[in-house]
Amino acid sequence: MTTERRRTPVQPLDRILETVLYVDDLEAAEAFYGGVLGLECTARRPGLFVFFRVGRQMLLLFDPEGSANNRDLPPHGARGPGHVCFAVPEAELEAWRTRLVAHGVAIEHVQRWPAGARSIYFRDPAGNSVELAPPVIWGLA
Repeated sequence: MTTERRRTPVQPLDRILETVLYVDDLEAAEAFYGGVLGLECTARRPGLFVFFRVGRQMLLLFDPEGSANNRDLPPHGARGPGHVCFAVPEAELEAWRTRLVAHGVAIEHVQRWPAGARSIYFRDPAGNSVELAPPVIWGLA
């Protein structure tokens, strides 16, 4: 890397804009993320994708088979379950746990972190690991 390139000023990265998970049943995933978790669906294309707004970020769900032949973007993908963690206040975790159980979602694990905060783990219909946790687990506000 040349000295010139290292000195090029840029603003530091400050957030993740989008997260991608791969699901084999887009309808089940849309019902889960929209109906159970209450996310706003912003776009869908049957057999290809469902997109959700999460605050100032996006959650993109792709069918791995349907998106494998996308010629518009560089290829990306994953094999096996992925993971996503949604930020929730510690005081809301029990209400979320109750909501999930009421929707028939099995709680896979409740983690108590060294600083005392907890997080809840469960699976989406495609087997992806979903976590709800307060940002303090990473020292964030």
